[in-house]
Amino acid sequence: MFDLTVLFVIIASILAIVGNVSYLRDALSGRVKPHPYTWFIWSIVSMTTFLGGVVKGAGIGAIPTGIAEAFTIIIFLLSLKYLFTDRGQHIRPIDNYFLAVALIGLIPWALTKDPTISVVIMVGIDVVAFIPTLRKTWMHPETEQPLLYGMNVGRHVLTLLSLGSYNIATTIHSVAMICINTLMVLFIQKQRNTTPSPQTKA
Repeated sequence: MFDLTVLFVIIASILAIVGNVSYLRDALSGRVKPHPYTWFIWSIVSMTTFLGGVVKGAGIGAIPTGIAEAFTIIIFLLSLKYLFTDRGQHIRPIDNYFLAVALIGLIPWALTKDPTISVVIMVGIDVVAFIPTLRKTWMHPETEQPLLYGMNVGRHVLTLLSLGSYNIATTIHSVAMICINTLMVLFIQKQRNTTPSPQTKA
């Protein structure tokens, strides 16, 4: 009998690949502009939650997170060009404060040896790191595309359904990401629908 959990993992992995490949393609072409601060923190957080989930018994349910982490690192490296070329447009001084808070949050994470506490701290940092991208998207919705974030919602739902063990360490990251990626999709769609086109602004 086919294991339904395996099916969920396969579908979640496909969503991770499709969403990230699409975003990576748009980042390479300049159609989207990933915020370097957010993707830098995400590359750290995703690795921590992936390893923490594995330690706490996530089993094959951790595979989609591992796949997404590989893409996260690549997209972060691509985003570095916007740290310099688009600094005045998409990186605001307040973003530096959110980056500082996220980095400071790494201190208690480094000091704790408990995987559950570690993952909880990392998720908090992840949410803080998302704020610069939310702000950028609200102001410039054309710099993001909803496919990746929509795929992330589906991926995390399936990840929750495929976990080998349910506890704070294995579930909190997916729950938080479902909420914040949904918010991201709403931001992109709402702002694109309400922002006048260049022709209308004349």
